[in-house]
Amino acid sequence: MELPLESLSSFRPKQGTMEAWNAAYVRVEDYLRAHRIHNRLHQSRLILQILERAARRHEATPAIDPTTLAAEETETMMDLWFADVLDERDQPHDRIAVDGRVAMLLCDGPEKWPYAFLEERNIPGDFALAMRTGALQAGPDMTVSSMVPRPIDLGAITEAAGDTFEQIEKWPILRVLLLWLVFAAALAGIFYATR
Repeated sequence: MELPLESLSSFRPKQGTMEAWNAAYVRVEDYLRAHRIHNRLHQSRLILQILERAARRHEATPAIDPTTLAAEETETMMDLWFADVLDERDQPHDRIAVDGRVAMLLCDGPEKWPYAFLEERNIPGDFALAMRTGALQAGPDMTVSSMVPRPIDLGAITEAAGDTFEQIEKWPILRVLLLWLVFAAALAGIFYATR
């Protein structure tokens, strides 16, 4: 639904306070900005569409906060739009939401086609193609494979070190003596380094 520019100034919700609708506006604006929709004219038009849909719902259910309704309307519009662009109308909400957002970021849609996001008509063909090629595709099914454990070859140095530690463990006096030698060497190093 394309709205004329004069409707930007004519949005006057019948229910709710101006503070509540301003909060809804800010929330939707932040959400669109998080999706890298930075074109202010397009962003304003989308926010107005979303708020008008939320205002219609708010008339029927005035107990629900306008921000909540605006967030729900944004999600609904995005799901329907992603499903149409990606041609995935039978997918669940979570799948469409992930596929659509990833595809849009991979094709750099907001930068290359700044007016295409959430357009119901006149979606550029190259944008739709870029979105479809950027969508996630499930990989092959899992299969059972067999892995046989093999011994790890750590090389000659690690073998020599392992043999040395085994010998040291057999002789406790040698182990204590070696530990004192390492301690004395560390102290000597510190003493000579501070001079």
